[in-house]
Amino acid sequence: MLFARIFRGGCRGREPAVVKRQTLAILGARARGVQTQTKPESQSKSPVCSYNEWDPLEELIVGRPENAFVPNFTIEVKANTHQKYWPFYQKYGGKPFPAEHIKKAVKQMDEFCKILEHEGVTVRRPNILDHSKEYTTPDFTSRGMYAAMPRDILLVVGEEIIEAPMCWRARFFEYRAYRDLMKEYFHGGATWTVAPKPLMDDPLYDKDYPISSVEDRHKLAAEGKFVTTEHDICFDAADFMRCGADIFAQRSQVTNFFGIEWMRRHLAKKGIKLHTISFDDPNPMHIDATFNIIGPGIVLSNPDRRCHQIDMFHNAGWQVIKPPTPLISDDHPLWMSSKWLSMNVLMLDTKRVVVSKYEYNIQKMFEDLGLQCIPVDIMHAMSLGGGFHCWTTDVRRRGTLESYFNA
Repeated sequence: MLFARIFRGGCRGREPAVVKRQTLAILGARARGVQTQTKPESQSKSPVCSYNEWDPLEELIVGRPENAFVPNFTIEVKANTHQKYWPFYQKYGGKPFPAEHIKKAVKQMDEFCKILEHEGVTVRRPNILDHSKEYTTPDFTSRGMYAAMPRDILLVVGEEIIEAPMCWRARFFEYRAYRDLMKEYFHGGATWTVAPKPLMDDPLYDKDYPISSVEDRHKLAAEGKFVTTEHDICFDAADFMRCGADIFAQRSQVTNFFGIEWMRRHLAKKGIKLHTISFDDPNPMHIDATFNIIGPGIVLSNPDRRCHQIDMFHNAGWQVIKPPTPLISDDHPLWMSSKWLSMNVLMLDTKRVVVSKYEYNIQKMFEDLGLQCIPVDIMHAMSLGGGFHCWTTDVRRRGTLESYFNA
């Protein structure tokens, strides 16, 4: 297997075949006008090191569906859910997700982990917690939700792992499931940064935010209005897409400009530039089913959510690919997501991609691009709010900090 040997030397230890593939990828990027500025490989022994979404994957965290609870149907949750699922939240809010569905999701995620390990990737899991426990802060009372989507809470930038503050009250203490892993990575040499935690008090949310129709949401998004205010910092890590020396972020229902500015200043210390981009999206929440960068100068751009700044990617010589319409049935419950999880894929390297087993059209798209598809069934897990990218956070990829964007 390509990754049977795991290297602990930060981002070091590339095998010749990997070097050849990455060199070809970089040459291809240069042919498209993408600038690459390779820095010397790190001498650190940090167990955490990843700069982008496609360098050869060595280790990642996979979330857990166990004990998942439906969040209470508060305004911040309502603003992020499709109207057809409101009765579900009204019935199950504050209660466990349907047990049989969770049982199937657990089985699928366990199988996903086995497939990753077969591909040579080290898989880590968060702790299983009791999310039924009610907790009270000086500002609100809630139950927990889950530890299913590590991409939402953890962002790896080089040898640093950033713990996002989150936005939903049901996710206030979600970091606890990852605490043992964070301590291990820190003691191993990684930098561990915890962003300022919002109080999640009432002024953070627009209690009068009108969300009665898709038309309302389109209008509000066009006007730059969201359910979250700028009262306090908030952001989910999944609203940031890494691309070496450049990171792209969106203002969404769960990430405000206060949070983006904190990230901008923090990343600037590393010499990394943060770009804010926006989309025709009536319900923006997490960027990776809207704008998913899969290689040097190659991005999947959701055709239903036009990127307002797409010309700057064309001008930079990038290949902008519009993925095909998802095939998932209307009958399958997607309580916390959209059908476009079909493009929420996980790159194992520049030649291998993990994709939904039943999304045949996007599989053909990847094959036409010269990629090997690894089809996996996580349909029941997807109902909880994410695809392969959401369910994972890559902790270590073999690669160096490079610049792929020259706008």
